[in-house]
Order: sequence, then structure tokens, then C-alpha cells
Amino acid sequence: MAAGTGPGLKAALAPTGLLARLRAGGGWSDALAGLTLASMNIPQVLGYAAIAGMPAVTGLYTVLLPLVAFAVLGSSRHLVVAADSATAAIIASGLAGMAAAGSPRYVALVGAVAWLAAAFLLGARLFRLGFLADFFSRTVLVGFLAGVGVQVCIAMSRDMLGVAAPAHNPLAQLAQVARGLPAASGLCAGLSLLVVALILAAGRLVPRAPMALVAVVGAIAASRVFDLAGHGVAVIGPIAGGLPSLVLPDVTWNQMLALLPVAGSCVVVIIAQSAATSRAFALRCHESVDENADILGLSAANAAAALTGAFVVNGSPTQTAMALRAGARSQRAQLVFALVTLVVLLVLTGPLRDLPRCVLSAIVFSVAAGMIDWRGLLAIRRESPGEFRLAVVTGAAVVGVGVEQGIFLAIALSLFRHVRHSYRPHSMVLLVDDATGMLEPVPVGPGMQTEAGLVIYRFGADLFYANCSRFADDARLLVNSAPTPLRCLIVDASAITDLDFSAAGTLRDLLAELRGRGVHVLFGRVSPYLRADMDRHRITAVAGADSYFTALHPAIRAGRAIVRAEGAARSTI
Repeated sequence: MAAGTGPGLKAALAPTGLLARLRAGGGWSDALAGLTLASMNIPQVLGYAAIAGMPAVTGLYTVLLPLVAFAVLGSSRHLVVAADSATAAIIASGLAGMAAAGSPRYVALVGAVAWLAAAFLLGARLFRLGFLADFFSRTVLVGFLAGVGVQVCIAMSRDMLGVAAPAHNPLAQLAQVARGLPAASGLCAGLSLLVVALILAAGRLVPRAPMALVAVVGAIAASRVFDLAGHGVAVIGPIAGGLPSLVLPDVTWNQMLALLPVAGSCVVVIIAQSAATSRAFALRCHESVDENADILGLSAANAAAALTGAFVVNGSPTQTAMALRAGARSQRAQLVFALVTLVVLLVLTGPLRDLPRCVLSAIVFSVAAGMIDWRGLLAIRRESPGEFRLAVVTGAAVVGVGVEQGIFLAIALSLFRHVRHSYRPHSMVLLVDDATGMLEPVPVGPGMQTEAGLVIYRFGADLFYANCSRFADDARLLVNSAPTPLRCLIVDASAITDLDFSAAGTLRDLLAELRGRGVHVLFGRVSPYLRADMDRHRITAVAGADSYFTALHPAIRAGRAIVRAEGAARSTI
């Protein structure tokens, strides 16, 4: 064994994707799905290259070796890893002030971002950081993708209308497009509107039809027959054909350091979006997925993209959905997609030079508009208005401030919502329902008692330094405002599994205070984890070893016995 190489590293780098499932069935259906996928997605990746500010041919490079790399090493049977609008927008936003889009310096910087992303993802795999995807809540992910969709729609509108809007900020772009409307090209606008209408109609009526490919072929034919370029319609121009050259980016150390935030932002989106997409489609197909293995596949895919002069690739939800609708059952479909791309690069790049830019932008506009999950937003608004506001704020930040800032804001909002819930959890008193005789939870309020002399109190989160005062305040309120003297406070600890040092100190002080006032405190539904924490923090010594119950009803019986004993003692006196 080589020095520094152990079984852990070998396990981390072991292939778990296509090579481990080589005997899986569905070869013919995968082949047909790959052909369909190529027909629909090749026009889109050209548009994603435009979003990233890269030469159009680099979009084709993202669906060549990167597809193969993920198919070999990833675990998801369906995830399509290729150019993606979210990461393309991050690149364009992050490099806007460093070099002119499409220039050799810009291409080198983009390649460096892809190498950095591959390195970060490899580190994430070695440290098994797939769980980080869980910190990107579905709510803010919906808002983030909606924001990216709006941003891309604004960016594409300038080419769709044939107006100049050189600003990088989406709001500034929108203002420039609005000011340029009087000079807009009617021909560009008409073509764009026709393409968007055809794609949207086909999406509803014949979702498997390669309408994007039909639009591209028809637009190229119309461009040649009617000489659209001579009538002021901008076209893509010559596209370099043939196989990509293997390159290493020529960037300085200081430039590499300046690119770290851009690469980090891409990695956050890659992990979160790819994990969410692979999980969703694995669940739909009743399959399992290994996020850490997928991270390794994504690292290899980005390394392949960097090596071939392309840009960052990501797990694409729209392209994955297309693959599934086309009948794909494994990554063989993506390999067929890569093979078709190879054929296009070798013999079919010539006709693409006559493709009008407005048509390409209209195709991307249609895809970006589909990223805005209106149904999901309405469902969030209906079920959780607070989370809906978080989603809207995230989307607005992406549009108004930037994609990178929107990513970090999305993570911060997700964590803030969780911390806020833990800081102000639901706290309740269990009262007896007169109709059913069952215990029903009611929010804590003054003068509440479960029975004369007894209160059953439930705290809805783990106890830690930020919320332990809430627990103590509730207990004092219930004791001080009790209509009859309180003799026993039963804590339903079903939601409490952890107790930190600060909370333990507050709890010890509270127990001593209540004991001095003649109030016994019992704990019901105590898990082994909570009991271990209480023993370690010496809560048991204060409350008494007989104050803990693994179920609630034994605690209630013990509490009632205490109340009766206290009542008998007072009557004797």
C-alpha cells in the first residue's frame, strides 16, 4: 500500500456509479432516451454558455467528458450533470469585473473556477460532507431558483429584443432594456415571441417533443433563406468544431485567491441542487442514492470540464426531468447524449453559426421561466406564510444583490429559521378535554392547571443556552399564577433530547427554587440521551433519582400521589 493511502481513502474514491451497475437492464430505452435528451438539451447548453459569458462551443463541451465522468463515478441513475443556469449565472456575476466576457483571460478564469470547484468537491467527498445539502431548506431553494430564473430572464431579454444592456446587475439591465425599447428590433422580438410560445405550448401538449431542437433547426433555415443577419438579426457566428483541447488555466496566485468566493458559491449550489434533484427523482423511482458518491462524481465532472476548457457543471433539475420523461433508466442515456454531442462537434457545428442569438436567448428564457415554481410558491404561502416570506426575500436578494449573496443569504435564512424555532419553541400545558377525557395541549398562559395542585408542562425543543430562560419563565408563571397552590410540576420531556452546560445551570437553580417553595418537579418521557445529560450535569442530584420516568402516565400517577400526600399532610395539621 502506498504511503498515506488507507482503506478510508480507497473507499471514498471507489466507483459506485455506472461501473457498479453495468448489468442493469433498459439498454434500448436508455439509447432512445439519450437521443431525445440530446435533441432537447444541445440548444440549451449553447444558451447556458451565453449566460456564463463563454464561447458557445464550450456549452457543448459540458455535455461531453463531464457527462461520462459522472456516469462512471456517481450513484444517481438519473441525474444529468451538465451546464446549468444557476452556476452559469454565478460565474457571470462573479467574474464581471475581472475580465471581458468571452476573452481569453475570461476563459482562463472560468477554467480556474472549475478546477477549484472540483477540488472543493473532492474535499467534501473525502470528509463525507454530503449532509451539508440538508442546510439548504426546500423553501429557500424554491426562492433561490425563482430568483435565478428571474435574473436569467432579464439577462436574455436584451438579445430577445435586440437592444444593448451592458450592465451586470439585473435591475440595471432591466432599466437599460426598458430605456432601449423604442429602438428594439421588431424582427428579433417577433422571432423570440414565436419561439417562447412554441416551447411553452409544446411543454403542455407534447412534453416529449424536442421543440427546442425544432426551433433551432427552423431558425437556422430561416436565417439562411431570408438572410436574417443582413436584416440586423445578430447570429452566433462561427463555432469551433472538433474535439476540445486539453488545457490548464494560466492564472496568477492572486487571481486564484480572488476566485475562491466564486468557486465556493458554485460548490454550495452544486451540492444543494444536485442532492435535492437526485433525492427527488430517486424517491419518485423508488431507488436509493448516495450523496457522497454523487459528490465524487460531480468533482470528476468539474475536473473534466476544466480540462476541456468548459465551465462549471452541475446536476440540472430541468435536464434530469427531461431524461426521465424520455424514458431514461440509467446513466447509459447520458452516455448516449455525450456520444451525440461528439458527433455534433465533429460534423455539425457549421450550421450552428447561422443560429440567431434572439432564438437561442428565447430558448434559455423559456427554461429560466420554468425555474420559477409558481405552484410551489403558492403551496408554501398557503401552508407557511413565514417560510413564504423567506423564499421571497431569498429570490429578491438573488435578483437585486447577486447570485452569490443570494446563496449565502438562503443558507443563513434556513439556519436562522431553525434557530428561531429552537429559541422560541412551542410550550404547552396539557389540559383534560371535558368531552373526551384526554389530555390536550394548550399554549402556556397564566392560571392554567391540569388538575388542582398539578400541572403537566411540555417544552417543544432541546434545552440550550438561548432558550433555557424561556423554560424557567414558563415554570415560574405556572407556579405563581396557579389558582390553587401548585404541589407538582410534571415536565413532558418528549421533545427534549439534549441539555447543554448553560441550560443545566439554569435548570438546577430552578429546581432548587421550586423545591424551596414546596413544589416537586417530575420528568416524564425522558429518553436515555436526556437522562445521560442530566446525570452528567448533576440534575439528578437536585431533582432526586426517583423523579424520572420513561413514560408520561407513571409520572402523572406519581404526581397525583404527591398532591394527595401534601393535601393529607395539610389536613392533619
